[in-house]
Amino acid sequence: MKTLQVELAERSYPIYIGTDLLSQKELLTKHIKRQEVLIVTNETIAPLYLDKVSALLTEFKCDSVVLPDGESYKTLEVMNHIFDKLLSEQFSRQVTLIALGGGVIGDMTGFAAACYQRGVPFIQIPTTLLSQVDSSVGGKTAVNHALGKNMIGAFYQPQCVVADTNTLNTLDDRQLASGLAEVIKYGLINDLDFFEWLEKNISALKQRDSQALAYAIERSCQDKADIVAKDETEQDVRALLNLGHTFGHAIETGMGYGNWLHGEAIATGMLMAADLSARQGWMSADEVSRIADLFLAAGLPVQSPQEMSAQKFLSLMSVDKKVQDGVIRLVLLKGIGKAIISDDYDVEKLQETLVAFQEKQ
Repeated sequence: MKTLQVELAERSYPIYIGTDLLSQKELLTKHIKRQEVLIVTNETIAPLYLDKVSALLTEFKCDSVVLPDGESYKTLEVMNHIFDKLLSEQFSRQVTLIALGGGVIGDMTGFAAACYQRGVPFIQIPTTLLSQVDSSVGGKTAVNHALGKNMIGAFYQPQCVVADTNTLNTLDDRQLASGLAEVIKYGLINDLDFFEWLEKNISALKQRDSQALAYAIERSCQDKADIVAKDETEQDVRALLNLGHTFGHAIETGMGYGNWLHGEAIATGMLMAADLSARQGWMSADEVSRIADLFLAAGLPVQSPQEMSAQKFLSLMSVDKKVQDGVIRLVLLKGIGKAIISDDYDVEKLQETLVAFQEKQ
């Protein structure tokens, strides 16, 4: 087992990464301060792991709520089922919520924990690669709105993250590839050595080599933890973690939540950001090709949806948390491993990128 620390003063917490961690009772229970626990999971994960986690918590007052599975259910309405259970079973503000599932469950559980009786503790048990390397770490919690992804939420840190890599054995290939998009993101942002390692080891990751996966998860979590420690609430450098997300969130919203997986949309978004960066003269065409080749090797899309016109992209991108004073701030690249936050780009070149990806169809 590897243990990393997210350094946030009194809100610091550990990330545990390893195999068979869901059999280690003390690892989980030492982070539960009182006697009440509510496990939040979904219809896909419950049959696989709910009994296993519940068996670790027999000394607690423990209940569970099982939500429908999918990005389309990441809404205030569905999150209200968590509050219904908490209130109907008379859970106090001493309760600890446990998020058992992927990024949707983690985001909704964290947001519910931030809201219930003005804040109760929660624990992340991510069961997908994407949630293990990204959404479970850093305290971003939110639900979607019809007009924009993750627009309603809070920064709220967990007590710990327990990433059991055994749970990836039940992940389908499409979900695994979706997680690899966020892994590749860390190489693109500020870790050229990791990007080059990924180029050499992407086949092993696709084949679920346990050592390769463990290393990729650890490296990704460390890269993210270092950035979050510098900027918890995304006032500055943490925005670099949104590479490709302004484009990608537009795809997710425009196509209907869940039709494109998050990682699929973000992969295309990162390639669009790289394309725009090349048009700005900030990186070479060869670097853009390397990025596209790695996404293809990971099983990820490198084209935007046919239904997404340039005008539709711009309309959806304008409803984004990174818009300031009416200007869309983008995370772009000055080369692989050198991300920047910029509103100093040529808007006409952005239009060229949007049109070029539409014409690729």
